[in-house]
Amino acid sequence: MTPEYDATEKTDTTAIKFCCAKLYQSDWIQLILGDAFHPGGVALTEHLGVVLNLQPGLRVLDVASGQGTSAIRLAQRFGCMVVGIDYGTEAVNKAMQAASTTGVSHLVSFQQGDSERLPVPNETFDAVICECAFCTFPDKQTAASEFRRVLKPGGRVGLSDLTRRGNVPEDLQGLLARIACIADAQPIDGYIHYLLDAGLTMNKVEQHDDVLADMVQTIHGRLLGAEVLVKLKKIELPGGVDFEQAKAFMRSAAAAVKAHLFGYAVITATKSKMNT
Repeated sequence: MTPEYDATEKTDTTAIKFCCAKLYQSDWIQLILGDAFHPGGVALTEHLGVVLNLQPGLRVLDVASGQGTSAIRLAQRFGCMVVGIDYGTEAVNKAMQAASTTGVSHLVSFQQGDSERLPVPNETFDAVICECAFCTFPDKQTAASEFRRVLKPGGRVGLSDLTRRGNVPEDLQGLLARIACIADAQPIDGYIHYLLDAGLTMNKVEQHDDVLADMVQTIHGRLLGAEVLVKLKKIELPGGVDFEQAKAFMRSAAAAVKAHLFGYAVITATKSKMNT
């Protein structure tokens, strides 16, 4: 039986989820990150679709689907049916609005839900994707088990996520680190561990560190541009954004990426065809 989602639950982990969802729904984050909230953008999303062998007629679950960019692109590129699940209600509303302006609205739908208690029945999807979000989930093992639960036998999981080598430097911790998905980035072996413990079988791991370096550079440029626009009073950003703190963080992040402390990887795994 599918666990019932309760958005009124008040726990420490729920507070973290609400905080992250609120941040990623904000105009401020969209200004800095653009339409694709993950390294590699839609190009890497399409690559993930190729690796998972997506095609017309398959059902895909996009976990932490944000404002729907990836789900819509997968439907356009591969003709598959995609359901997007996101914790933020506003993000879901924006995703539905975006889908309504495309030619694939009949293939794409979105709903609010928790990655650790996916509001969908058992064994109903051919593939599950999760881009640059798994590292932010408070209970990663439960989320991985949920991926397996909703997959049909033989179905596949595709993760793309931030990876780290060693400990997160002290100057890359805190709220900005959580926004940038750095705070709880895992070593590649960590992601593999969660997937294996969920009962999945590993397929392949690909390193895509170059897309992370490109994204850090892009964000730094947009941050400088946003600061100029605010000073010229062309735009207003709520909450009193501390540009000096944000720029210092991005300099540290760029240095960490250059030193290969952080990378980006695509990881795929399969659910056994045996119904165990």
